[in-house]
Amino acid sequence: MKKLFALLLTMAMVLSLAACGGKKEEPAKTEEPAKTEEPAAPAAPELSTVTPGKLTVATSPDFAPYEFYAIDESGNANLAGFDMALAQYIADYLGLELEVVPMDFDGVLAEVTAGNVDLGMAGLSPDPERMEAMDFSDIYYMGGQSLVVTQANKDKWASLEELNDPSVSIGAQLASIQYDLAMENTPDADVVQLAKVTDVVSELLGGKLDAGYIETVVAESYAKNYPDLYIAFDVPYEVEGSAIGVVKGNEALLAGVNEAIAAALADGSMDDFVAQANEQASGEIIEGLVD
Repeated sequence: MKKLFALLLTMAMVLSLAACGGKKEEPAKTEEPAKTEEPAAPAAPELSTVTPGKLTVATSPDFAPYEFYAIDESGNANLAGFDMALAQYIADYLGLELEVVPMDFDGVLAEVTAGNVDLGMAGLSPDPERMEAMDFSDIYYMGGQSLVVTQANKDKWASLEELNDPSVSIGAQLASIQYDLAMENTPDADVVQLAKVTDVVSELLGGKLDAGYIETVVAESYAKNYPDLYIAFDVPYEVEGSAIGVVKGNEALLAGVNEAIAAALADGSMDDFVAQANEQASGEIIEGLVD
């Protein structure tokens, strides 16, 4: 009986201890600091053009091998030149349809300045005065400047300075860098402004001009087609390169154009464009505007 009582007492104590044990306390959780959201990057400006979906480019097709009319096998005149090939490359790169508007050179500058077109591609040099009216892309082609005479006069002047005389008539394209160079290097000469480079070449070959300021690669192209032309002197010029005129303030378009230029230079396309243009310019071409 005593053993039974002791056993019952022991069981009661075990149950009592189990009931009093309770749940095991878990360590208190420390609150994580609130996450601060990083500021969102500013959205890239949306690409906009004068005509949605199109890239409108003004050019002056009298500047072989930059831009000119080449005659195909069927006798049709087609815009050609490495500026035109690059324009198509840029339009494709940006996912736009290319529309080229031919005009005189001074018109190219005026249309870009007025915002009537998206780009001006006519062998433009990014000089400070033009930079006030439009933005410029990165340089896509390096060139130089020359003074051209006829073969008959190639030994008439020993230096560029000797042409700085009122009796010497010198031609240059209207509103061009070449006109600025004429006024800088030969201000005392009879400097004649003409609308197109073709006019300068024609007047020179016709004996109405003694000399003409023409960009070197263009002068070389004309000399191939007109062997009577002679490149007499290199003309010093600080900005020996061509860029694309972009409507001022269109940052998204300017960025896209620069990306496309970088791609064309990197993948060798620009070299191909120049080589093809030089080959086409040595054939049958129309150097000027076609209605």
